[in-house]
Amino acid sequence: MEILDLRHFSSVDLRPLLDDETQVWSRLLSWDYTSSSDMILRYVDAKILPGYAAIDRGRIFGYAFFVYEGSKGVIGDLFVTNGQRLPEAREVESRLLAHVIETLQQSPGIHRVEAQLLVHEAGVLARPFLDQGFRRHPRLFMAMPLNRQSRPAPSVFPDFEVRGWQDSDYQSAAAVITAAYRGHVDAEINDQYRTLSGSLRFLNNIVRFPGCGLFDAESSFIVTHKASRHVAGLILCSRVRADVGHVTQVCVLPEYRSRGVGEALLACTANALRKRSFSLLSLTVTEANSRAVELYKRLGFDAQRVFDAFVWEER
Repeated sequence: MEILDLRHFSSVDLRPLLDDETQVWSRLLSWDYTSSSDMILRYVDAKILPGYAAIDRGRIFGYAFFVYEGSKGVIGDLFVTNGQRLPEAREVESRLLAHVIETLQQSPGIHRVEAQLLVHEAGVLARPFLDQGFRRHPRLFMAMPLNRQSRPAPSVFPDFEVRGWQDSDYQSAAAVITAAYRGHVDAEINDQYRTLSGSLRFLNNIVRFPGCGLFDAESSFIVTHKASRHVAGLILCSRVRADVGHVTQVCVLPEYRSRGVGEALLACTANALRKRSFSLLSLTVTEANSRAVELYKRLGFDAQRVFDAFVWEER
């Protein structure tokens, strides 16, 4: 087995592995990974995707890639296929991660590294990260079937009004995200939440790129406080399969919490998806955010998987 630079290869070399990975995402998460896979293959052909490939007898059977975002590196994916006469997958995953982590930590100007690897069970990949000083944050992947009887959205009136997402909402939505996550554990996991410019980049990635499904404006909502006309909270949803929605963001300003706003937003999204015959709604939540976890359970979400987020910051 060899570990080689991903940029030595083309989409023809990588496609069979990504086809295997697409099946895994479908089986474990009910996600159609095709759009993400296609984007990865385009970047591979353009020779602009940094990463590593595991090669056995001329065949790629594992890969990992990462991206640079200013002074931060983000590990985008890690996947190793199992098969007869192939090296043991866990060992190969650890070796690929070791290469990626070493490259990022030694890259000039990189002071932070983030990773969230949804298809890997919590703890399985922890050792290579922890050995290099990463912090670990367990997160839950939760899902709710939408074939259950529709529950009416709780009333948040007369103080609030819920409306659909509009392209003009970027700036106000970014301000809400930044304020909602100030001092929050999720801002430790994703540092984009810490600044207005970072929240705008987060929104742009969610709305315009297929890395987390295809943005679905019809099931994304803004809630405004009538008296002040301020945006009080928001929910963004993407289609990760033709009949599956995924909440990419839901947050409420601290001063408007404990008033049913978050529950109303989730109900609006679920009901909008039901009207279009969607079968499932999923989301991710940090395990330490116990208040949100309890809300989601009460609303009918079940924890399907536990995965890890990892963060390293140069000291």
